Amino acid sequence: MSRPPVPLPAEHIPPGTAEWRTPNAERWLAAAPARWAHPLWTLPALVASLVWDIAEAPVAPCTSTAPCGTDWLGLGMAVVSLLTLYWVWRQPRLALAGLAATLTGFAVEGGFTSALGEPSALAFLMAVAFTTAGLIHRLAAAGRQRARALEAAGPVAQPLPAAARTFRRGRLSFVLAALLLGVAGFGCWQVQQVVDAYEERAAGATRLSGRVTALEQDDDIDIVTVEADGRTHRFETAYPEDFPVGSRADIVVDGDWAALVAEPYDAIGWELLAVAGSVAGLAFLANGVDGRRRSQRLRREPLPVLHVLVREGHDDGRTWVFAADDPEGLRPILHFHSLYAFEEEKEDEDGGDAAVVELDRITEILKGEDPPPPLREAVLYGVPHAGAEVAFVAFDDEDDVEVSVQCSVTAVKPVGPRSTGHGQRRHERENPQRPRDEIAADMTPSAGPRTWTAHGLSRAVGLGLLLVQGGGIWAALEDGPSWHWLWLVVGLPWLVTVVATALTWRITADRDGLWVTGAWRVRRVPWNVITSVRHSDDGIRIGRAEDSSVELSPTGWAWLERHLGREPHAVRTVEELRALLLHPELRPLEEAPAGRQGMPVGPPLVVVSALWGVAVLLLL
Repeated sequence: MSRPPVPLPAEHIPPGTAEWRTPNAERWLAAAPARWAHPLWTLPALVASLVWDIAEAPVAPCTSTAPCGTDWLGLGMAVVSLLTLYWVWRQPRLALAGLAATLTGFAVEGGFTSALGEPSALAFLMAVAFTTAGLIHRLAAAGRQRARALEAAGPVAQPLPAAARTFRRGRLSFVLAALLLGVAGFGCWQVQQVVDAYEERAAGATRLSGRVTALEQDDDIDIVTVEADGRTHRFETAYPEDFPVGSRADIVVDGDWAALVAEPYDAIGWELLAVAGSVAGLAFLANGVDGRRRSQRLRREPLPVLHVLVREGHDDGRTWVFAADDPEGLRPILHFHSLYAFEEEKEDEDGGDAAVVELDRITEILKGEDPPPPLREAVLYGVPHAGAEVAFVAFDDEDDVEVSVQCSVTAVKPVGPRSTGHGQRRHERENPQRPRDEIAADMTPSAGPRTWTAHGLSRAVGLGLLLVQGGGIWAALEDGPSWHWLWLVVGLPWLVTVVATALTWRITADRDGLWVTGAWRVRRVPWNVITSVRHSDDGIRIGRAEDSSVELSPTGWAWLERHLGREPHAVRTVEELRALLLHPELRPLEEAPAGRQGMPVGPPLVVVSALWGVAVLLLL
């Protein structure tokens, strides 16, 4: 039996506080953003179309009248574009502003006109429209959730506890932002130093016009040779196509120093440093400002309060919130990360003891000796919705004599519609009896064999790795025989194994045991030798007595499935296999025929890879 929630004494529950009950919580969850608007769908479309459009965009040639120097406006647009991609995930309002700026730059470059004739430009505009629709939908959904949370809370409003009013957000973000923006400023200064040094040297140099006599490569560096005024000069170039043999090229010469007028200097390293520092620094700055603004709004006026249940995640430290009438903690509503808030004088007084307690707890976690965190009654302050800031008051455990106050340090995230019970399973991994019993209760005995096989996301992972495999074969073979072929010898067997597993893994349970189909063979594992079944690192591992375990990996992408609001298929498979292992009455009554045992596709995939390699050699 699970422990009852740790109660919160009535004196810590403000008068009139409404319980957030399951019907209201379900209405709140129903108002969550739709799955199509999740950044996991909109962001890849935007990134792919942006990369395609950049790759297809014509590059202006470097000439003496329009040299390829430092394009500060272009660097600024690159910073805005990269920040926008990040903000699509974290900051919808800033992402809308970033998309507007990106579209402005797109229009200035004539992108709207080219979209009529260029598929890449049209695809980019469609991706921007899709992303914008998703961002607007997410903001509108947050507004609907806010309204339903206010409806559930009723008219009662209370000021934050004193400890929460002294809690400050964003300090670390501001420090990191200052450091990274300092790095960006240093990069910009170095770029300007390179530009000034060139312009100063070129001002006193002699300008000559020469003829391009050769183009060659030296260790993958393109070299252009120019003859001018009876001398031969060699220059590194990033755009050899701009200097065909026999064409004219302007150069500036000052003694032993010379430079191409069209490509006067190379500051790409410092430019990349400036862009990277600017993107990271501005991202931290925006996060810090947003966190500070939200925490100030939380402290500004009395807030709605809700009586809920909370539990700290056993693996990731998240705070999971449950309805007040869900004493088993089976249906999480939302989650966020939080930190303790202390009154200033109390923090100084008890800080040493608190640090010792926290250090002991961290030691227990590292040793795996910490008990699963309990479910606790709590009072939630604030209006919960996607992206909100909240605080709550609760006991840490039943032995505490004083309540703790915790404030969110990440935005509130609703739990996906198919994640019911996910929070409970995460905290009870140290006591797996309850999950097995719950799964067993949902299963009915069957005469025929039970089969679990690769599903959509697992096959998507396999297809993605198959494309990587095909591209790797092409890249290794395109230059003819070379040391790159060693990568095929080392990496191809592993790639074939994981691709074949992800595409067609299968486990079949029958009367006598399991048939486990991997990349290369089908293995028989009798029930009486199985010691454990577990999910680890996106793989399924079946332990056997006095023998090595049988492992299938990868069997999907659990992290992505959870973020899409789904229960991972491989995790569910493991739970049902455990139920069969511990409840023999649920096992099938018949033996699996050959057609249900599965067939490994590793050998055929080797043949396909070999044929692809031959085709590449014939095409090149």
